[in-house]
Amino acid sequence: MLYPQANPHRQMLDLSGFWDFCFDPDETLTATELTSAQMQPIAVPGSWNEQFADHRDYTGTAWYRTGFRLPWGWRGQRIYLRFNAVSYVCEVWLNGMRLGAHEGGHLPFAFDVTDHVKDNGNVLVARVDGHLLPDRVPPGGMGAHPEASFNRAGYPDTTYDFFPYTGIHRPVILYTEPEHAIKDITVTTDIEGTTGIVKIKVTRSQPTEGTSLTVTLRHPADGYRKLGDAVIEGETAYVAMHVPDAHLWSPQEPNLYELTVGLAQPMSVLDSYTLQIGIRTIAVKDEQLLLNGEPVKLVGFGRHEDFPVVGKGLLPALIVKDYALMDWMGANSFRTSHYPYSEQMMDMADRLGFMVIDETPAVGLFYLSGDDPGLAKRNALCQQMLREMIDRDKNHPSVIMWSLANEPHSARLEARAAYERDMTVMDNPSKPQAVNTFRELAALARELDPSRPITLVSHEGAIEEAFAFVDVVCLNRYFGWYTQSGQIDRAIALLEREIDLIHEMYPKPFILTEFGADTLPGHHAQPPEMFSEEWQAEYLVRQIELTDAKPWVVGQHIWNMCDFKTSQGTLRVNGMNYKGVFTRDRRPKLAAHRVRALWNPEG
Repeated sequence: MLYPQANPHRQMLDLSGFWDFCFDPDETLTATELTSAQMQPIAVPGSWNEQFADHRDYTGTAWYRTGFRLPWGWRGQRIYLRFNAVSYVCEVWLNGMRLGAHEGGHLPFAFDVTDHVKDNGNVLVARVDGHLLPDRVPPGGMGAHPEASFNRAGYPDTTYDFFPYTGIHRPVILYTEPEHAIKDITVTTDIEGTTGIVKIKVTRSQPTEGTSLTVTLRHPADGYRKLGDAVIEGETAYVAMHVPDAHLWSPQEPNLYELTVGLAQPMSVLDSYTLQIGIRTIAVKDEQLLLNGEPVKLVGFGRHEDFPVVGKGLLPALIVKDYALMDWMGANSFRTSHYPYSEQMMDMADRLGFMVIDETPAVGLFYLSGDDPGLAKRNALCQQMLREMIDRDKNHPSVIMWSLANEPHSARLEARAAYERDMTVMDNPSKPQAVNTFRELAALARELDPSRPITLVSHEGAIEEAFAFVDVVCLNRYFGWYTQSGQIDRAIALLEREIDLIHEMYPKPFILTEFGADTLPGHHAQPPEMFSEEWQAEYLVRQIELTDAKPWVVGQHIWNMCDFKTSQGTLRVNGMNYKGVFTRDRRPKLAAHRVRALWNPEG
């Protein structure tokens, strides 16, 4: 999962641009029978739902095609093709040869194409299947099933509250690796006094006698620090570096070191790879979240990759804009709700000092009381996606926590009814299938990365038994909006009662990961009323003040940073969720100014 890069030993070519494209609702086309007459231009990356108005709600099958020449000098190296993200299932052919397929819409996958690529006239074809099905992650196609969708029979038919954008959403890259290549690097850091400890695991493609490993660290204030050459035995090498007077990574000072790993033989350099790392620790102790040994509080947002015209497609200017808005607000963190964001977004978080809760695509999971033939596949996909996310993002200092899922429908219906009535917690309130799912996911996350805390973001409250398996408790709650509508005083009292109850049952650090109110831009009311900008501002400020008064509450993430597109339904005017403190095109509402006064009073 190392991101492709160009250096003296590696090359890369971004294939993004205008591709040929056609819809295939009847699924009658094949990779070798596509004709130019069938196809039209499409921009890659980008969602097809935004580019073609007459197919806005289409989530079926479509075909992409492009051509390329092999750049000069690439022969003699291993050549790979990498898709950074395609939603949802992607099957790929090169020059008529099927390369393989990948399921999951938000993480990268690659193929070795060395034996299939030509010098000229290469034809690359991708078949994208976006069907919303119960055995996919996130799932869909459940209608108004009471155990899967909050009885919101929206269109398109999702189990989650954001639009199911489909297509090639991030760049497609052709790249090379040398014959003797660095295949993976894992970096973990620790601190002893003022000394930073950097532990590095390097995996190479094949054992070669007499190969040495060279590691250098560079910080702009210090110049180079070099560890002498170490001989590698086998495919994996471990190196530990001590960095005196280390420049630590934090939101206040997002110090980054340039780490370069090289493979060499006595007369030649075989390969090298450079990445930015940060020296920092993240830990949970008692009821606090500690960054570099000091308590830290997260203030920020849940977000979405969503913008007009591109949909979920990568748009670098939007990344810069959103970070500037978060900085203006005084935010120091966000959650990648409800899927891993682009690698470019994560790189910028490292650079600018934002702390990130990195979340898998496991949103809207459900557990049926009766026969559920899709459960085994969903669980396998959840584990696959967790592995892929950690493998991709493990070296980012900005990533301080892994989130296993968002709002699983894990509670038994009778337990949920009792809890919603008067916060009665019945015995064994969660479904056994859900408990088993998250016990296994939590164990896998700790096996893959014991250096970071894990969490689960739930809407079930104190009846979420999976809170027992995680380090940090995260709750989404909308008292005063979906329930107790328009009654802020009652909502605040109920929220405080629930937070205290959860803390009594699970005395761990707590984050209110979603709280918000739909707000129509420009709608004003005095006294405040629902959907007005004044209501949203008061609603958010009151909840921020409540959580600020609880010492074990280590974070508050407003839902949402910006308005975003959803499926159509009676709860979603214009097919939009209007809970953003900014509009979809990034204009501030009144709440943005009110919250900024709390988070960034001197900004």
